[in-house]
Amino acid sequence: MHLNAFLMGVGHHEAAWRHPLTEPSRITDIGHFQELARIAERGKLDSVFLADGLALWGNVKHNALGGLEPLTLLAALATVTHHIGLIATVSTTYNEPFHVARKFASLDHISGGRAGWNIVTSAGEAEAHNFGIERPAHGERYQRAEEFLDVVNALWDSWAEGSIVNDRQTGIYADTSRINPIDHRGTHFAVKGPLNIQRAPQGRPLLVQAGSSEDGKEFAARHAEAVFTAQQTLEDAQEFYADLKARLPRHGRQPYQLKILPGISPIIGSTEREALRLEKELEDLIVPAYGLQQLSNILSVDLTGHPLDGPLPDVPGNPDGQQSRVRLIKDLAARGNLTIREVINKLAGGRGHRVIAGTPEQIADELQEWYENGAADGFNIMPPYLPGGLADFVDHVVPELQVRGLFRTEYEGRTLRDRYGLSLVEAR
Repeated sequence: MHLNAFLMGVGHHEAAWRHPLTEPSRITDIGHFQELARIAERGKLDSVFLADGLALWGNVKHNALGGLEPLTLLAALATVTHHIGLIATVSTTYNEPFHVARKFASLDHISGGRAGWNIVTSAGEAEAHNFGIERPAHGERYQRAEEFLDVVNALWDSWAEGSIVNDRQTGIYADTSRINPIDHRGTHFAVKGPLNIQRAPQGRPLLVQAGSSEDGKEFAARHAEAVFTAQQTLEDAQEFYADLKARLPRHGRQPYQLKILPGISPIIGSTEREALRLEKELEDLIVPAYGLQQLSNILSVDLTGHPLDGPLPDVPGNPDGQQSRVRLIKDLAARGNLTIREVINKLAGGRGHRVIAGTPEQIADELQEWYENGAADGFNIMPPYLPGGLADFVDHVVPELQVRGLFRTEYEGRTLRDRYGLSLVEAR
């Protein structure tokens, strides 16, 4: 299976910063993230991943927010690691293709072929307001993303293989017949090209996507090579997995060309009782006002007038917001007949991703069940607290998976695409 470490501040649990196992002052400390990257590489994980948004997420009054920009951070991590992939989130809505193509090609060169791009279209209203516009409609964002990716791919291909001659005798450094403008003119972009950096070691970075709406799934079926997703039950995960894999042949693709990695937040103890005690400690540190604001933002409905111990009201959701996450939360509340407070507590650990508390063997059992029953090609590991939660996973769960023959014991190949069983991309 494939395992990715999703790094976020001092942990994915929203109360992690209050727990004595963490140091919230380190969320802008490069040494903290270098330590995390080394831990993940020690465990032979495929990659580390950084989420991003172009606005301040949540209420900084009650959470340790305000972190480093992902591409800058990953360039620094590339210099202290040798094998692990480096995946950054970058929006297609508030960037320009030339900038993004150049930055990822640079990261791929700096890391020796370990770059990955998590493609997002930015559903947040606050993000739009930081760029002086109203949030574009859901469909419009994906239309822009389609053209954006076409332009970026063309720019990466504007330097073909063999374009660098480097012949000092003749004074020929490059074969300019193999470096060409792209002359793109479309609905959203006009880009001449070529890119002003040589072809990247992988040809192009690994392309990752995280949207689970209909538009998001179609985009993933056409373009993505890995998908980060959120499901709460085996059945839901199997349904998503089968749906997305079935879309691939329409785009001339094979199932192995797209890896589906549900997020999972493991709370690990030497005994189940110890794990449950840690889960309870984190839950007791939740600030309800913070969780309520986060839930209101996701649902695009102000819930402050509703009693915390009353039921979650039937909310329509915003068609231009986070469609798949709204559905997941409503299903979660209905399935468990949960109050608003209980929904907040459920979301605190992983924002809708599955939280498992147990021993390393119990965690491995769950991962194996999903992996072997058509629900996942691997997992996006979201430690509830950092660095300890990642170290526990690497030192205790990974060896259990290795003993079962479910995970590598050594790195093979050179690039991130090698890790995912994908070939280098040749220029079109």
